[in-house]
Amino acid sequence: MQRTPPTAALGERGPLPAASAGIGLRFPHHRRVAETKPKIGWLEVHSENYMGGGTPLAYLEAIRAHYPISLHGVGLSLGSAEPLDLNHLRRVKQLVDRIEPALVSEHLSWSVTDGTYLADLLPVPMTEEALDVVCHHVEDVQTALGRRILVENPSSYLRYRHSTIPEWEFLAAVASRTGCGILCDVNNIYVSACNHGWDAGAYLAGLPPNAVGEVHLAGHTVKELPGGQIIRIDDHGARVTDDVWRLYAEALQRFGTVPTLIEWDTSIPDLDVLLDEAAIANSALAIARGGVCADAA
Repeated sequence: MQRTPPTAALGERGPLPAASAGIGLRFPHHRRVAETKPKIGWLEVHSENYMGGGTPLAYLEAIRAHYPISLHGVGLSLGSAEPLDLNHLRRVKQLVDRIEPALVSEHLSWSVTDGTYLADLLPVPMTEEALDVVCHHVEDVQTALGRRILVENPSSYLRYRHSTIPEWEFLAAVASRTGCGILCDVNNIYVSACNHGWDAGAYLAGLPPNAVGEVHLAGHTVKELPGGQIIRIDDHGARVTDDVWRLYAEALQRFGTVPTLIEWDTSIPDLDVLLDEAAIANSALAIARGGVCADAA
């Protein structure tokens, strides 16, 4: 049975503009964004990068006066078998209260065991037991934050032999049982589909449209392993590929004009490259809604 998530926190800024693309705000671009205020619909940051205060948080507070902000977490470890790190959750709550973001999101993954943080977003076994754990953790996070969160589908390179639930059904079940939303990472779907032999279109079709609150796009790397096997790595270090753009157009046909983010985390280019990628996404959004591309300001 679906549970009603908490309402948004008081003081939360307005929702992200649905028909506009945003970019991931990274440290090399703080000053230019703050000083020049480029024409972009919204910005997303990794929550953990701003929990320590100092210059990064000062920049974020200055920038959030001019743009809607989405907080994207990487450390809550929703798929861990052990309880959530309540200290980490408390720090997330403090940042949410301070920044008043339009959206808060996390990953369908795990990265903590016995109090040790691992430097990766590791895959969750797709089982009924794991589903119960993830749902419980999502509910705990939403209760602590007093608001709905989005959960992002992962990119993956291996599968557990004992998994019994297709990933898209698992994610849809989390949304149904907890009332959370889904952050649909189209690049992750493409990467995982290629790595595992899935049908990317079937993955999209398995997600409930009314639960999808944000879309991510990014580049990836293709590597050849010994023996000739090809694997795709979700490294966020290049422009979005043509195949992912095509899958994105398919996603927009299913989900409508969902706020869309360009992610770039390695080999970070000049800000203009990110703005150019966002312009391509804005054109796709305009086509999906059958109109002229709106001003992203």
